[in-house]
Amino acid sequence: MQYVLAIDQGTSGTKALVFDAAGQVHARGFAAVSCTHPQAGFVEQDADALYDSVLQAVALCLAAFTGEKREIVGVGISNQRETVVVWDEHGKPIVPAVSWQCQRSLAICERLKRDGLGPRIAEKTGLLIDPYFSGTKLIWLNENDERVREHIARGTACFGTVDSWLLYRLTKGVAYRSDYTNASRTMLLDLASLEWDRELIAEFGLEGLRLPELEPSSSNFGSTDFNGLLARPIPIVSMIGDSHAAAVGEGCLMPGVAKATMGTGSSIMMNVGGKPRPPAHGLVSTLCFAAGARVDYAMEGIIISAGSTPAFLKEKLNLFGDFAQAEQAFADYDNGGVYLIPAFSGIGCPHWKYPGGAQIVGLKFSTSWQHVARAAYESIAYQIKDVITVMEQSANVQLSELHLDGGLVQRPFLLQYLADTLNRPVSTLALSEISAAGAAALAMLEAGLIPSLDAHRENRVIARRVEPGPGVQAAARNHAQWLEWIGRL
Repeated sequence: MQYVLAIDQGTSGTKALVFDAAGQVHARGFAAVSCTHPQAGFVEQDADALYDSVLQAVALCLAAFTGEKREIVGVGISNQRETVVVWDEHGKPIVPAVSWQCQRSLAICERLKRDGLGPRIAEKTGLLIDPYFSGTKLIWLNENDERVREHIARGTACFGTVDSWLLYRLTKGVAYRSDYTNASRTMLLDLASLEWDRELIAEFGLEGLRLPELEPSSSNFGSTDFNGLLARPIPIVSMIGDSHAAAVGEGCLMPGVAKATMGTGSSIMMNVGGKPRPPAHGLVSTLCFAAGARVDYAMEGIIISAGSTPAFLKEKLNLFGDFAQAEQAFADYDNGGVYLIPAFSGIGCPHWKYPGGAQIVGLKFSTSWQHVARAAYESIAYQIKDVITVMEQSANVQLSELHLDGGLVQRPFLLQYLADTLNRPVSTLALSEISAAGAAALAMLEAGLIPSLDAHRENRVIARRVEPGPGVQAAARNHAQWLEWIGRL
């Protein structure tokens, strides 16, 4: 037997899993990480803690693995995207990592739009001007943090998304690389040439910033022994952003196949083939994955608040005690005319509005907490519906399949309501760690354990397929009311 070790470094924790060539999991490990909010709109993470969480998760995974460690022949890494890590020539973080959720660069985005850069950035990078993407966070750090500014001026500031940072640390500074999917989220990559766009970098005032070498998602990136956890170094043979990894894990290998990752936020990604499509309707154009000479592009719609919305009701407002309690309420209540607009950090695709906070609308004296809880979950389905609608229009490709992954797929009500809202079937896989599976598949391909990504797709096990039910018409009426409330923002 030969195996690959897959690492999925996410916003709330790091998973490590050992896969065999058939896609079966033989061991797991998990380590939590946390975010801090130093002021309103700011979200940060400790970059060293992200790396430490990888070592902790790998240690737990290897301890649970009953096979021979020498038969682990490669490592695949998937990671939270857009988060900015800046470190010095000694490998020390200069400032805390700026999370993908951080909104500190909102004013810079408005300035770039006023300067008329929107069309050129969209044409070159496929992205909208938004605080979500790494580039505006870097501009903010350069303009507002003296430590970062001085290192950039001296040419001693290394920038990386989380994949580059982990690779740098795991290889003890030997390898400084990134893959095309992560680079495509920075607002610094020319999407057509797949090279750093030096004109935009100069326009952003970031000329002295060091940038990683770029490689396809399945490549030999370097080697690591995980700080002595393995007896010998093994090659890191895939790196890919987590949503792109989920697309591979879900089998989105042909145009029209899409996935929706439903976690803290949500990413809906549809494969559109071998050429990038121009961004439109609030969608972004991005890489789907790159394996050797093959490059597949995608259109993506970004939802900022998905699972974070019911979590806010539970943890901050104490509206219910646990998610199972909220789930039970759905059997007995409709939304009672209540709608939750989850604009905690703005509304994402296709609306891209920043009204200054989330809103609960339609409250009456008869409203119960169950109505509000249901409205929170319904808001997730409506946002996905809005993205799918504009995605089909922009890509001129009809959605053929929608695969779901992420923690929210454990909510049967939500899956049924989503199928009703879309009036399309939705499906989930038996394996829950889809991003890790995608990174593992690319690692297997590079290591020669599978002949093609199609072989991985054939090994997937569908756990649940949910068809639209009798609630289609009610869901359509509710969605129309949702769009009316969104229009008032």
